[in-house]
Amino acid sequence: MKKQVALGIDIGGINTPFGFIDKEGNYLAEGHIETQKHEDINDYLKELHLAIEKVLDTIRNSVELVGIGIGAPNGNYYTGAIEFAPNLRWKGVLPLCTLMKEYYPNLPVFLTNDANAAAIGEMIYGGAKGMKDFVMVTLGTGLGSGYVANGALIYGHDGFAGELGHTIVSPNGRQCGCGRKGCLETYVSATGVKRTAYKMMAKYNDPSELRAIPFNDMTSKMVADAAHRGDMIAKYTFDYTGKMLGEALANTVAITSPEAIFLFGGLAKAGDLIFKPTKDHMEMNMLKIFSNKVKLLPSKLDKNAAIYGAAALVWNELKK
Repeated sequence: MKKQVALGIDIGGINTPFGFIDKEGNYLAEGHIETQKHEDINDYLKELHLAIEKVLDTIRNSVELVGIGIGAPNGNYYTGAIEFAPNLRWKGVLPLCTLMKEYYPNLPVFLTNDANAAAIGEMIYGGAKGMKDFVMVTLGTGLGSGYVANGALIYGHDGFAGELGHTIVSPNGRQCGCGRKGCLETYVSATGVKRTAYKMMAKYNDPSELRAIPFNDMTSKMVADAAHRGDMIAKYTFDYTGKMLGEALANTVAITSPEAIFLFGGLAKAGDLIFKPTKDHMEMNMLKIFSNKVKLLPSKLDKNAAIYGAAALVWNELKK
């Protein structure tokens, strides 16, 4: 008898990883394509379909694909469309589930925000097992978040609840891809770290290996690696990033009172460089009734949390 599997897809600003996962959370096969190089979404979907089929061929004889779950920036659970995603090349409203059904007409296709998918993945398979109230923060090209309250993901009336990355933390601050100024993700994200590194190089005279790196070549990992080697400009950069995130999380706690906040993504892999200043500034700005009550934790998923979540979305929907 063939094992039933769900396909989880995580559409990121740079790459689109995907994986085949069973009900127990076993990762059976995976692949990825580049997102950013495709100017046309139809060309992107053609390549994605070919990549999925190539990976599926390696396990096809032993599995039955029962559904497709997709996590995407500004993915609307209710409409099945990506709507005005600031970190993707394709603009406007994109009926992704409908377009995907052209390739898989006999399978159900579900869509949600990429950070919401990561939250579902953490709840079903990761460190949030058994928790009814928590927040998932994804630190990638941008900053995403998923809020779980009383055991259920908060979608809001229109499917777009939980946009922590687009709360304004500095009025008239940095220009954001969403069109506004001062959004949290312009400070706390891979791109935000780059911008802060250049701010620190202008502010301080400390020697730094970062000064020799052109802006377009710099990555947040380079900044983290430099900080681990003792580079003070890089350390200042992460202290500032953690300050901005910690202050925002203190406000988040006041609204939802979560048991824990999970950090996931490339920036979270910087470890104490990001966790320590974030925790310090979160507690420094916390309303007293919440002091030292909220855990700040790394994701427990060893693979992409959003892929797990997108696959879990399939199982949840089929159960309904």
